[in-house]
Amino acid sequence: MYILIEDKRKGKVKLKKSLTELKGFMMTSKKGFMISDVLVRNLEIMNKRLANGVVSRQVMKKYNKLIPLLTELLISDDDSGEAFREALNHIEKFRLEVKVKYREFLKQQELEMMSKQLTLLKKEADRRMLEIHDAYLAMKSSGKGK
Repeated sequence: MYILIEDKRKGKVKLKKSLTELKGFMMTSKKGFMISDVLVRNLEIMNKRLANGVVSRQVMKKYNKLIPLLTELLISDDDSGEAFREALNHIEKFRLEVKVKYREFLKQQELEMMSKQLTLLKKEADRRMLEIHDAYLAMKSSGKGK
């Protein structure tokens, strides 16, 4: 079922006032698709059960791209710690994106699975950052003592 209201003056699709109060998952497409001979580029899914599959696929695609990137950053031999900071930034960005955009459409077990693995990677990045910081402080203090 869909509701489509066309504004003849501007050529845009409008939602009824009562529908704007509902919260759904917004799907956008540059190409768009046709519904009743009207080009639709933005589609909002109101049913959480229907949105779950779409959202889950999108989030898992992003998550599966993020994990190899984080692994590569954590494996790198960076003495400055820049790679670890970048890894922490990627983790935090992904967490915020999931929290703001996708949380209410994902199942609890999906959120927990991603959270557990990201927490482990975050702890590893924090540990390595601390090691680099301690080594830097040790080097500075040994240089001043002479």
